[in-house]
Amino acid sequence: MKYKDYSSDIWASINNSLDQVLKEQDQPIAAFDADGTLWDIDLGETFFHHQIDNKLVDLPKDAWNHYETMKAADPRKAYLWLAQICQGKTLTEVREWAKAGVKAAAPVPVFSEQRKLLQLLMSKGVQIYVITASVKWAVEGGADLVGLGYDNIIGVETEVNNDIITDKQKGVITYRQGKVEALLAKTGGKLPFFASGNTMGDFNLLESATHLRLAVSAASRDDKIFKTEKELADNAAEKGWLHHRFI
Repeated sequence: MKYKDYSSDIWASINNSLDQVLKEQDQPIAAFDADGTLWDIDLGETFFHHQIDNKLVDLPKDAWNHYETMKAADPRKAYLWLAQICQGKTLTEVREWAKAGVKAAAPVPVFSEQRKLLQLLMSKGVQIYVITASVKWAVEGGADLVGLGYDNIIGVETEVNNDIITDKQKGVITYRQGKVEALLAKTGGKLPFFASGNTMGDFNLLESATHLRLAVSAASRDDKIFKTEKELADNAAEKGWLHHRFI
C-alpha cells in the first residue's frame, strides 16, 4: 500500500520548529508513539499472537479473549500482564522471539513519511524516544525498521534479574499520562520539543511537547482504532496541532 505523504505545510512547520529549537538547546528530544504512528501494524499484539501460536509461554485457555477482557476492564493491568507472562524466560530469548515475530509479519508497513522525519531529526542531533503502551521488548523487535535501537524504546516492562524476567512491574505503565512520566524519567525531566501519536492514548504525550505536535491516523472506518484516532484528530484541529491522515 502506498501511503499519503505529508503536505508541504506540515514539512514547513516541522523544519521551522526544528530550526528554532536547535538555537535554543543542545540535543532536543522528539517523542513518538509506536503502533499506528510509525508503522501500520500493532507490534505488541503481533508479538502476543506469535507467543500464542508458537506456545512460547504458559497461557490461560483462549488467551486472546482473556487479554481482551482484561483490557476492557483495565488496560494498564492488561498491558502489564503481557510482560508478566514472560516471567522466568531470559530477556535475551524474549528479544529473539520479538525479532522472529516481526520477521514473520514482514513486510512491516512502515510509514515512509515518519521514517523520513526520523532520519531528518537524527541527522540534526535530536534524541528520539518511542513511547509505547505495548511491552517494550515486543516493540524493540521493530526498532531497527526505523534506524533505532533498544535504548530508544520506552514501554511496559517488568524487572529483569541476571537476564531472567520477573513479574514485578518496572517503572510506570506507559499508557496515557504514564507515557509522559516514563519519558521524563528517561530524560531527567526534559520535555520533548516534538511529539507524534495516533490515538487518545497519546494525547498527554502530544500535549507535553513544547513546540510542535503531530497527530496521525490510518485506521479504516470499520477498524476499532478509528474512533480514538478520529477523536485525537478532532482535538488536534481544535488546538491547532498538526494532523495527517496516511490513507
